[in-house]
Amino acid sequence: MLSTIETINQVVNDFIWGVPAMVCIIGVGFYLSCRTGFLQIRKFSYAIQTTIGRMFRKRNASDGALTPFQAVCTALAATVGTGNIAGVAGAIAIGGPGAVFWMWVSAVLGMCTKFAEVTLAVYYRETNKEGDLVGGPMYYIKNGLGKNWQFLAVLFSAFGVLTVFGTGNATQVNTITTAVNSALLSCGLISEGAVKTSNLIQGIIIAALVALILLGGVKRIGQVTEKLVPFMALLYIVLSVGIILFRIQALPSVIQAIFEGAFKPAAVTGGAVGSLFMSMKKGVSRGIFSNEAGLGTGSIAHACADTRKPVKQGMFGIFEVFTDTIVICTLTALVILCSQVPVGYGQAAGAELTIQGFISVYGNWVSVFTAVAMCCFAFSTILGWGLYGARCIEFLFSEKVIKPFMVAYSLVAILGATADLGLMWNIAETFNGLMAIPNLIALFLLSGTVVKLTKEYFAGEGAGK
Repeated sequence: MLSTIETINQVVNDFIWGVPAMVCIIGVGFYLSCRTGFLQIRKFSYAIQTTIGRMFRKRNASDGALTPFQAVCTALAATVGTGNIAGVAGAIAIGGPGAVFWMWVSAVLGMCTKFAEVTLAVYYRETNKEGDLVGGPMYYIKNGLGKNWQFLAVLFSAFGVLTVFGTGNATQVNTITTAVNSALLSCGLISEGAVKTSNLIQGIIIAALVALILLGGVKRIGQVTEKLVPFMALLYIVLSVGIILFRIQALPSVIQAIFEGAFKPAAVTGGAVGSLFMSMKKGVSRGIFSNEAGLGTGSIAHACADTRKPVKQGMFGIFEVFTDTIVICTLTALVILCSQVPVGYGQAAGAELTIQGFISVYGNWVSVFTAVAMCCFAFSTILGWGLYGARCIEFLFSEKVIKPFMVAYSLVAILGATADLGLMWNIAETFNGLMAIPNLIALFLLSGTVVKLTKEYFAGEGAGK
């Protein structure tokens, strides 16, 4: 039975994350970019000034809402995850260094896609019976497209609920336990025979922490992520930049390999990767998985922001994709390539390749710091996806089911720590891709609204309003 499910899921997964999905996601990103006059490039400096300026502004959000900074931290918490470490390594191994170039391309277009998602989420959001601001793809489909398109909102929410338990929780907890156990084993603090017990203890602790934070509501989630996300990002960036500086002499050849490998992968992989399409596919799919532009999930967090300016909050979407993909994913790629650790091109690879890059420069002691970074990445992802799942199940039913959902979601952490998650990960990945379909349709149909709101906002900015 399990083998049949796995076979069916693989067929569906290959289709969803194959050529059709890439064409749709890149196509909608390009379409939105053209309609807004490539806003993400024209207004990039404005977006950075606006977002960074608001980050350091002390303010309190109204009841049931987040500050703009807490909203972007919650969204980044879900996107900046273990995929930034393991996913980029896998993309380079299968697609060659050129995959990094195509990752950048998907990010540039993804900036506009996410700008549109956040803008629409804030514009079409609602206030629920508890007084909380709620929004996201299901709400801009419902309020922007009308009753005839209601089924798309239901589909998005249903796929969202099915996705969060795997993508957002179990697989992330599994990553935490792997990282912690690796550090404990390398330090001689536990034996191989104690790993299963260690996993169970970690699962129970994580479940309790997740429940404590999520049951505290949206404001507590924001309070945790606004402290956790900057810490984990800064730690990872400092360690990564250190490696690049230590191996600065390799940087010119690495940059050359990235650009040359984008169009002639065989030239820089010794023929192990000879397909231009494979390099492009791995880079684009890694970019999409990393920043979630096109999936619409990040806009759920941004809809909670205490702001009256949808377009201004939309600038955080541009900043978010830039930070996640252009900064953090690029640093991961440079760690692997500049450290010159052996890469088995054409063969699957994961976080171990990135960690080996750190160890080759800093030594075994850095495994403790990489474990801390990976734990922060994974735990923050669990919190962000917990909010997404709560909003999706609330849309399908009512506010009354949120707390039972949070309890069930928290308990899944124990399963994630102790079970083999191969099939669960693959199924969750499929549902993750299915979420993109109704969202992309909505973005295409509501593109005129995005253009209208953008023009009105910048006309007001020019008039000093």
